[in-house]
Amino acid sequence: MADRVRLDVFLDVACLAKTRSQAKELCDGGKVEVNGERAKPHRLVGAGDRIKLTLGPGRKREVVVREVRDTHVSKAEARTLYEDVTPPPTPEELALRRMAPPPAPPKGWGRPEKKDRRALERLRGRK
Repeated sequence: MADRVRLDVFLDVACLAKTRSQAKELCDGGKVEVNGERAKPHRLVGAGDRIKLTLGPGRKREVVVREVRDTHVSKAEARTLYEDVTPPPTPEELALRRMAPPPAPPKGWGRPEKKDRRALERLRGRK
């Protein structure tokens, strides 16, 4: 067990990102801050560091590192590696989430079926 590990490795091991590649992309995209500073994937983190993640529109997490590991552990054990200190969303943030349009289907899913097309038309206010 190490006392400091790379940020992308920690995000992957602690199950804050699905894969190390995704953790690296989050860091490279400026979506991760460590102790208030934008962090690159090679940054070393240790116990006591505060990590802020922006995972998507309106989805933010803030965690304090309790312990670091450099190898994968069970999901239950991974949750003990950090303390989630994310503040609850404000009423304004909740309202914005409700007003946000549904996400577009992934590229390559083809043409929407009749039921899906009708739902999209209703959403756009055409019928």
